[in-house]
This record gives sequence, C-alpha cells and structure tokens, in this order.
Amino acid sequence: MGIFQLFSKDKQETLDKGLERTKTSVFAKLSRAVAGKSKVDDEVLDNLEEVLVTSDVGIETTLRIIERIEKRAARDKYIGTAELNTILKEEIAALLSESNQETAMDFEAEIEHKPYVIMVVGVNGVGKTTTIGKLAYQFKKAGKTVYLGAADTFRAAAVEQLVIWGERVGVPVIKQQMGSDPASVAFDTLTSAKANNADVIIIDTAGRLHNKVNLMNELTKIKNVMQKVVPNAPHEVLLVLDGSTGQNAFEQARQFTKTTQVTALAITKLDGTAKGGVVIGISDQFHIPVRYIGLGERMEDLQLFDKDKFVETLFEQH
Repeated sequence: MGIFQLFSKDKQETLDKGLERTKTSVFAKLSRAVAGKSKVDDEVLDNLEEVLVTSDVGIETTLRIIERIEKRAARDKYIGTAELNTILKEEIAALLSESNQETAMDFEAEIEHKPYVIMVVGVNGVGKTTTIGKLAYQFKKAGKTVYLGAADTFRAAAVEQLVIWGERVGVPVIKQQMGSDPASVAFDTLTSAKANNADVIIIDTAGRLHNKVNLMNELTKIKNVMQKVVPNAPHEVLLVLDGSTGQNAFEQARQFTKTTQVTALAITKLDGTAKGGVVIGISDQFHIPVRYIGLGERMEDLQLFDKDKFVETLFEQH
C-alpha cells in the first residue's frame, strides 16, 4: 500500500506541475473577469466566455458551459462570484463525464484477449512516436510483453526514432525498408508478436493529412491485413494530438475522425503550455475518450487520463 501511495503522490505532483501554466493563466483571467463584482451577472458571464475561449476550450464547448451556468444562476436566483470557481469546476467535470464514461485501460490491468493491438495515428510533430515509446515503457513496467511496429515507412526518421525508443525501453521493433508497404509491416509485427505470445502490440502509422483519401485507404488496408492475424484488430485507434497547438489540435481531430474510426485520444505537451483547456473542448466536441495525457519529458510523464483528478487539479487554489 505504501508503494501505491508514493506512486499516486508522484503522479499527482506530475499533474500539478504539468498543468501549472494553464492553471495560472485561467485563474489570472478569472480574477479579472469577476473584478469588482459580487454576483454572477451578464457582464461576468460575457467575461467568463472570453476566459474560456482564450484558454482554448473552444467556442462550442464554452457556450455549453455558459448555458449550464446561466441555468444554475436562474435556478439558484443568486450566485456570488466567490462561488463561480466551484460551479465552473462542477460543470466542466459533468461535461467531461459525458465524453469519458469508460475508464482507460490501466497499464496493470489483465489483458483478456491477447495480443491487444493499438494503432496510433496523428500528424508528424505531435509527439506520436514519443507517445508510443512511453506507452511501451508503461506497459513493460507493468509486466506486459510489448512489440512495436514501424509502419510509418515514408519517413526514415520515424523508423529510426521508433527503433531508438525500442532500445531504450527494451522491446522489439519490427521494421522493413523505407517505402515498404505499411500493411506488410503491420502483418509482420502481429505475426511475430502472436508467435511469441505478446500482450500488447503498438503500430505506428504515417502522419500525412494532405491527401485524406490516400491516408484513409492506407489505414483501412492496415486494419484489414491485421485482422487476418488477430481478429477484431486493432482494439484501439489512438489519435495523438499536441495540446500546445490549441485550436490546431481541434482541426487535426476533425480531419482524423473523418478519415478513420478513432476510439481514443492522447493529448501531449500539456506541461509547456497554457492551453490545457483544449483537453476539455476536444473531449466534449468529439465524444471520444481522452486515454492519456503527456505532462513532461520523462517516460513516466505519460499518464492515464483521470477526468476527476484533471479538473480538481486545474481548479485547485493554493
């Protein structure tokens, strides 16, 4: 129990540190929004709307939050500005609960149907390969056997980077020559991993969006080929988004969800940005659960997303 508590404390400290810039920014803006006001009126709501939009929560999600607060104000007749922080926290938590009802698969959890196949998608530069490496580390640390597949065969750097991560973590990486058929790499990876009774397989894919038809065809082909080896694969299609890009992350989510059936999100680079509100907006707008958040450079800094802890930390005043 002592080890678990220490680990939980360490995770909480990482979350606190990772969201520090977002939290500081949000509280500074909230203070200005309610300055000189004792109750939540139309002017405060207008100011609050601006706070949320400029915190990259997104316009549609912001309007939903404002509407919820307006209803509470009408129902409760009088809401003081001192209560606004608590109400905002409660409404955002409720919003996140609607999109994150299923719990992320814990790294420690028993895998019922082995191997568990994760196909990772996302544009270049969002931290896709790094996220794969960190996922491999977390699963391996939990005692799982992990295989990686370098199916982004269009960029030599992507293959090289995945191989480096494989060496760092100590897991095998299946690769082919540059320009090889990505579906062929996925087939080899699943075949090898299955023969060696692997628990988890993570497949990297190309991050190109300039030709959506080609990308869609490629991802469909990879899926079809994987299912010849492991029926129902992939069990998870994980879209990696760079949280520090704010509204650009929304656009990437929009394009990828049109292109393939994304089942989960990983939002990276939250530690270096004040745009952590993007997690709330993307989760709400696309109704896809956020599985993982990236909060730093260390391998341990990729965390399972806990919606309650996230909101609690974001609105915690010291």
